[in-house]
Amino acid sequence: MEVGIARRIEEISPGYIQHFMENAAASGIELVVENPGNEEEIIAELHCYKMGPAKFDHVLSELTVAVSPEFQGKGIGKLLFNTLFNIVENGMPQILRVELVTQESNTSAIALYTKLGFQIEGRFEGRIRIGSKVEADIPMVWFNPKFEGLT
Repeated sequence: MEVGIARRIEEISPGYIQHFMENAAASGIELVVENPGNEEEIIAELHCYKMGPAKFDHVLSELTVAVSPEFQGKGIGKLLFNTLFNIVENGMPQILRVELVTQESNTSAIALYTKLGFQIEGRFEGRIRIGSKVEADIPMVWFNPKFEGLT
């Protein structure tokens, strides 16, 4: 099975990028890592943002992380997540949950997310389709230990 971000390369259009960057700027977080050898190139990115309805204002969702293949395994994903957690813990006390979803065959991602403090919350059976096969999507959550309650 194929693992990684859910979108095909042709689906990562300027409009898609503009959409998530606008949402992250308006109600969430956008983190990027530049290539140390070429500051014009982004080698990793993480974004998440609020879903919209007020009843979910304590949740950051739609989390996506991507690290360029040649830079994977070097701690960049961990750095992005630790930066995200630091921002939420120390600057967003109104956020209780940070949510992500990953496909069940992405066992290395599930292991990383679990090691970072995410908990598995269930399974969306048959949600991912890759060619003629389907597999489960795994919803996971990290809870802000400095959540100050709802106002």
